[in-house]
Amino acid sequence: MRQVIALGGGGFSMEPENPLLDLYVLNQSSKIKPKICFVPTASGDSDNYISRFYNFFEKQNCKPSHLSLFKPQTRELESFLLNKDIIYVGGGNTKNLLILWKEWGLDIILKKAWEQGVVLVGISAGSICWFEEGVTDSFGDALEPLECLGLLKGSNCPLYDGESNRRPSYQEFVAKGKIKSGIAAADGVALHYMDQDVSKIVSSRPNAKAYKVYFDKTVKEIELETKFLGDY
Repeated sequence: MRQVIALGGGGFSMEPENPLLDLYVLNQSSKIKPKICFVPTASGDSDNYISRFYNFFEKQNCKPSHLSLFKPQTRELESFLLNKDIIYVGGGNTKNLLILWKEWGLDIILKKAWEQGVVLVGISAGSICWFEEGVTDSFGDALEPLECLGLLKGSNCPLYDGESNRRPSYQEFVAKGKIKSGIAAADGVALHYMDQDVSKIVSSRPNAKAYKVYFDKTVKEIELETKFLGDY
């Protein structure tokens, strides 16, 4: 089964005292002690970001590692990644991430990993990268639509309630046909895809939600069923 878990926000980098989303991620692997690899390309392989990843996951029942493209640990990127059970992509500049991935061939490797059942996970830039299109601040001074890898159909907007301009910008892009209809996720929300379909939407915050956004004579926003992980 091909799986993607797209986080609108949250996880170890945004909610260090709230492990619900990252524990959910680990539980989606069939392995008792899954090998999870952090890919921090979008942040320029930030040392601080990498340290926060290890600070959390080294305390969990898993085998954490990371892949740097600025200081590569290996030339064998494909075998390194395909040996993992979970690949977790961090946030940052999505445009730069996509350019570097294409240059290094990671776009092809990650698609192969997805097809082979490796669980693909990501937050913010690491969320929108899996879709056909996403909303990004990669260009600096404003939000823009961006064409992405296209493993998942439609568009994605993370941080939907975390930044005041996300919701109106995404709705405007959809209304004007600048971006395909899709799903927006608030901070603390994870969209769990099985193949091309949303299997479940979960959250680390009681009132955090996801929304379907589309155009039908006018832009529409429909709240989607979201399950708070703290209730389990």
